[in-house]
Formats: sequence, structure tokens, C-alpha cells
Amino acid sequence: MLNKAFKTIPNNTNLVLHSDQGWQYQMKQYQHLLHQKGIKQSMSRKGNCLDNAIIENFFGVIKSELFYLKKYKSIDQLKQEIEEYIN
Repeated sequence: MLNKAFKTIPNNTNLVLHSDQGWQYQMKQYQHLLHQKGIKQSMSRKGNCLDNAIIENFFGVIKSELFYLKKYKSIDQLKQEIEEYIN
């Protein structure tokens, strides 16, 4: 995911990446990649998800209004429908 995103993001853009405290976000290799790109990592304390609440709400809504209502034949179909939903 990071390598794909890094192809479109210039270095040192002062981006902040909000995430929960999942094990993958706590890995030193992951944190090092973010640091190399100049991206600041933001993880809330346990039980305090306020800085991540907006995106968590968005994912909850898109799953209930789009994803769970249909079976998708391919990732490309899902991507297209997500783009249409957002637009």
C-alpha cells in the first residue's frame, strides 16, 4: 500500500497519516518508511479514536450502504462502484 501511494506523493509534503494502534502500524519498518517519506504518523491512545473518527465513520457508512449490499465479481468492479459512490 505504501509503495503504491509513495509513487504519487512527493517527499516531505507534511502529510499526517491517522491510524489505529494495529500491530502493522506499530512495526518499525512501517514507521521507518513513513519517516523516510516525511509523513508524520498519528495513532490515538487506546480508547481515544477522536482523530480517526471521521474516516472510521466514512468506512462504516460505505460498507453498510454499498459493500454489504452486493457481491462483486472483481476488485475492479468494486473500485469503480466505490468511485461512483464517492462522486
